[in-house]
Amino acid sequence: MTDEQFYQLCMANKDLNLELNAQGELIIVPPVGGESGNQEAGLITDLEIWNRQTKLGKVFSSSTIFK
Repeated sequence: MTDEQFYQLCMANKDLNLELNAQGELIIVPPVGGESGNQEAGLITDLEIWNRQTKLGKVFSSSTIFK
């Protein structure tokens, strides 16, 4: 699947979280539940507080897309 095909698939299915693994296989990612969402929020909060003190870089959420 090309990048353009994947992009079009994502645009046609905005209600789904879609990813491609290293082998190019399509993965439908289920939404995060309450407990793990709470743990993620705590971890990213701690990381951002630490990062503001050290000024070593930037913190992004787990749903950020990089190309």
